Amino acid sequence: MLALIRIIALICYFILVNAALLLVCLVRPFHRDNVYVAGKLYSSISVILGLKLEVRVPESVKQGGPFVYIANHQNSYDLVTICKAAQKGTVTVGKKSLKWIPIFGQAYWLTGNIMIDRKNSGRARGTLQVTVDKIKEKGLSVWFFPEGTRSYGRGLLPFKSGAFRIAEETKEPIVVVAASNLHQKIKLNRWNNGTVLMSLSEPEYMDEDKPLKDNMAYFHNKMADMIKVLDTEIESHNS
Repeated sequence: MLALIRIIALICYFILVNAALLLVCLVRPFHRDNVYVAGKLYSSISVILGLKLEVRVPESVKQGGPFVYIANHQNSYDLVTICKAAQKGTVTVGKKSLKWIPIFGQAYWLTGNIMIDRKNSGRARGTLQVTVDKIKEKGLSVWFFPEGTRSYGRGLLPFKSGAFRIAEETKEPIVVVAASNLHQKIKLNRWNNGTVLMSLSEPEYMDEDKPLKDNMAYFHNKMADMIKVLDTEIESHNS
């Protein structure tokens, strides 16, 4: 019974959140803080899921970027969990096809996110250049899920190079965003589904003396270590 009530509440509230976000975006389309507002709105859905969200942000990040954010991509619940970690002046890079999803897609576009056509390598390269230009000209930070797809409990997947090429081109620091494991931890028929811990690292520049692959491996290891620390803390709370 609880699961049914929760599903109905989720659908209704999700529609309400998207309508509110769309209204905000129509009033101020492509504003630099629209993604930040979207993160706050979507993360409020966590209450219906019985989730508590805790985000730890260092002062160096709060003081502003631009940064290249890289975050772990677990599952569809990321829309209501790790999105809360989005900071002001940040946009994301997403698939162009998202634009055609009713209400959500239009809101995603109007928030000022960068749309990439993954099926067309030429356009994808052009989009990377647009991303570089936005960082340089508008001082925007950009958020990536460098795994490129949801991990669904398979652990931290290998990184794709896009975020790191942009950090290399713009010479802006990388901020790692890590969230504790949520795989198969949400049960719709349970009131309390626990806590999701999220932590942002201090900004760190890539090592210009090392090849791109070595930098990617370094930040992959750093994210994996951060996730391990968060998971250990969650386990100690539950024991």
